Amino acid sequence: MNRLLPLALLGTLGLALAHTEVTSVTPGPQAAVAAPRSVLLRFSEPIELRFSTFRVMTLPTGKTPEAAAKLALALGADAPELANTPFTARSLAAQLALPLKPGLKSGTYVVAWKILSDDGHPVTGQSVFRVR
Repeated sequence: MNRLLPLALLGTLGLALAHTEVTSVTPGPQAAVAAPRSVLLRFSEPIELRFSTFRVMTLPTGKTPEAAAKLALALGADAPELANTPFTARSLAAQLALPLKPGLKSGTYVVAWKILSDDGHPVTGQSVFRVR
């Protein structure tokens, strides 16, 4: 029994230190779709949207999705390069529908996010989809 206690504590500590994650993105990674009206992101737990940043932009030629995501996150919310409309939310949410500009042109788009985990750590990531 004494041996199980450290393992149980370690398992509990691991759960407490888990970072919030984006669990799904629609359109899905590498999906080829007609121009969507929004991108839906679901999170592993509710997040405070006011401490989070979400961007969608065309994947620039010669850039990796990771490099494009960094570039997108560095842009202001109303930058003309962005495919999403300016978005400000001040609530707690387990999912988010990020509105896109109407009539996206054919091409590859990167969805980038930076969210604040419950434990205070920022979590960044990206996904890519293609408009036919």
